[in-house]
Amino acid sequence: MKLYYFDTLNPRKACTVARYLNSPVEFVHVNLGKGEHKSPQYLAVNPNGKVPALEDGDLKLWEANAIMCHLAGASDSDLWPKETERQVEVMRWLSWNSEHFTHHASALYFEYLIKPRFGLGTIDRAAVIEASGWVTKFGAVLDDHLNGPKFLLGDALTIADFAVAITLPYAKEAHIPLDGFPHIQRWHDRLNELPAWREPFPTTEAVAA
Repeated sequence: MKLYYFDTLNPRKACTVARYLNSPVEFVHVNLGKGEHKSPQYLAVNPNGKVPALEDGDLKLWEANAIMCHLAGASDSDLWPKETERQVEVMRWLSWNSEHFTHHASALYFEYLIKPRFGLGTIDRAAVIEASGWVTKFGAVLDDHLNGPKFLLGDALTIADFAVAITLPYAKEAHIPLDGFPHIQRWHDRLNELPAWREPFPTTEAVAA
């Protein structure tokens, strides 16, 4: 298997799962700054020109959440639960996250980290204020849910945890408003106990955002 990545949020999800499971993947760095994601060779793998992407034999798979599911299934791991009811719960959190929590937290990541890195202009203060408000709103939902369980689905770690927490390593630099959410912090502390979460990327250049 080949896992194509760059050191940004969505590839971090896929790389974390691959590292956590010791999946037999070859990590292939795609340099977005040099436009490698627009090359004909890469577009043949992912026509969206985005990262991550996975090649597994004849399968060409894109979208980080799908890649996490595939890697977990290939390893027969409960990161993707066997029970239909728990699979539905994972899907609920993945959907909620993409529409709400990380949808808005990633806007702050973009403003404070991606824009300066790629020279995409100045910070949009109105966008920051709007995103911060939504993060606070949905952060309260997440914090309330985490008042008790170790992970999103109880005692067992799943791909949903890696997805929903993906902006948290950058919370300080991205000014993600998490003050007053002790259960989120405690949950993230547990994730930080995992080497794959702390250092998901295969090269030193990819550790920093």
